[in-house]
Amino acid sequence: MSRTIDELSTRWLKRNLDSLSEEELRVLQSALDRRPISRDVNEDLAGQARLGERIADAIARVGGSWTFIIAFLLFLLLWTTGNAYLLSREAFDPYPFIFLNLVLSMLAALQAPIIMMSQNRQAARDRLDAAHDYEVNLKAEIEILALHEKLDELRRREIVSLQTDIAELSAHLKRIDARLGWTGDR
Repeated sequence: MSRTIDELSTRWLKRNLDSLSEEELRVLQSALDRRPISRDVNEDLAGQARLGERIADAIARVGGSWTFIIAFLLFLLLWTTGNAYLLSREAFDPYPFIFLNLVLSMLAALQAPIIMMSQNRQAARDRLDAAHDYEVNLKAEIEILALHEKLDELRRREIVSLQTDIAELSAHLKRIDARLGWTGDR
């Protein structure tokens, strides 16, 4: 890294270059290059998902919706009503509904790990998003510090200019007083 990044890390982050993370170095470099650091993290991740991951996300999206819950309740109602009352003697799954319990157990056994896979992917996406938010916030903070430095420098130059103007005016007043023969303090 260049000496400039080392100076900036000391000035803005109050840390030496060796103690900075990769993200912080990237932020400092983007501040030096005057380029934005923000990006769409979802767009970055969209093309990286494999087929199984996309299927897991779709199943979690459907399985966690009110549409699925209501449809499944209707299915259970039809199953139990059909086997308990409509088919009564010819029911293929009579009252304790053992086959229905088997189907529900198998569905839960498959659905739970698939939803957990999707949640793990979402957690990884959230961690990446949080890291990106940290970078953007750090860049904003650095830019604000840089603006403060520029404003402080402008203010300092203005004060020096005003002091020079006051000194010149004071000298002019003394010359005018001397020509007019005035003495004393003003």
